[in-house]
Amino acid sequence: MAKRRQAVDVMIATRIHEPEAAAASFRLRAVENAAITAGRRIHVLTVRDAREQAPIEDTRSPLLHVSRWPVLRDASGYVRGYLPYLSFDIPLVARLLLAPRPRVLLVEPPPTTGLVVRSVSCLRSLLNRRVPYVWYAADIWSDATAIAGAHPLVTTVVRWMERTTIRGATASIAVSEGVAQRLRDLEPNARVHVIPNGIDTEIFTPHAAPLSEQERAQIGITGPFFLYAGTASEWQGAEIFAHAIAQVREHHPNVQLVFLGQGSSWEHLSDLNKQRVAAEAERGKSGANTPIIQLPVVAPDQAARFHVSAVAALVSIVPGRGYDFAYPTKILSALAVGKPVIYAGTGPAAEDIRNESLGWAVEYEVDAVASSMSEALRSAIPPEAASEQEESPARRRRWVCAHRSMAATGRQVLQLLESVMAESGSP
Repeated sequence: MAKRRQAVDVMIATRIHEPEAAAASFRLRAVENAAITAGRRIHVLTVRDAREQAPIEDTRSPLLHVSRWPVLRDASGYVRGYLPYLSFDIPLVARLLLAPRPRVLLVEPPPTTGLVVRSVSCLRSLLNRRVPYVWYAADIWSDATAIAGAHPLVTTVVRWMERTTIRGATASIAVSEGVAQRLRDLEPNARVHVIPNGIDTEIFTPHAAPLSEQERAQIGITGPFFLYAGTASEWQGAEIFAHAIAQVREHHPNVQLVFLGQGSSWEHLSDLNKQRVAAEAERGKSGANTPIIQLPVVAPDQAARFHVSAVAALVSIVPGRGYDFAYPTKILSALAVGKPVIYAGTGPAAEDIRNESLGWAVEYEVDAVASSMSEALRSAIPPEAASEQEESPARRRRWVCAHRSMAATGRQVLQLLESVMAESGSP
């Protein structure tokens, strides 16, 4: 009981947290680490991971307390969808009211969680001093809802929740200038700070062990492969790589495409693989491997091993759907281990890749993607032949460490939270 009465500097409300592998988990860990280093007490309200047999204890520091709550999950084990969101958000009301009063709250999407936090913050202001909160906007959920083809009424409701959350926030964090502009479009008076996502360069490193021959055989990898690691949904359009691999295999029959993740496009990708296998068999070109391999989400250290073993990482954003401003974290994962990126789409990610020679940035078009994949195969160096003296991989990693390290991101977020605490005058 005494532990609950201890003062809390920062409280985090999030439906995603380690050990789940996701961009939100990575950036929140960085914030927590920065807060611990600064001697701040942190209280996290989150969920139980799908793989947990018992609640996981975070032993990083006595300053950090992680409170987990069982929630509903979708078929892939992810907290996604109306009922899973509600299974987190409804108990969150009581959890926020019963938890120690923090000096500032950091809130992760979805907007339903943001609405709960604003409501509780207003309620607490009637009882004592209002708790200021900061909204972490990795993307614009109402835009994503519209892109996914949801009913216009659903999009309207989500947009209202998102706008209400932003309006009540003392500050909002945008992961890119594009997201920042959309936040200002939704709420012109919003106080927006751009803090780009980063990557843990201690986990994603060129020194990660490549996949062993035995591991490759168990997975079904028989030759060089391209890696798509992360969520595959409507606005990412990862299907373009499944179409491109068919062209690439005309001249490189052993090359494969590995999808490591989940998402709404997962079933469609499986169907495309079946079509590729059937088409190759019909032409008498079926080989000893399958064109596409789909694997579930793995821990970050395992994901790093896939990256080190791949020819290049594949990333895409369907242009013209309102998400051209996105900057997928999977780009940084690849660059941190020294691998090039093949990016299909437009926006700031394409500009960085093109301007800094970090890989290939091409139009979202099958022929252009296939051409880049073929070029990457011709220029690839096998993992066992690579060395620290090889300039291109080392330069890619240096760029990430200088511009997009997770530690720097965590420190910037903490600085914002500390400024909010100072402004609110909370004790």
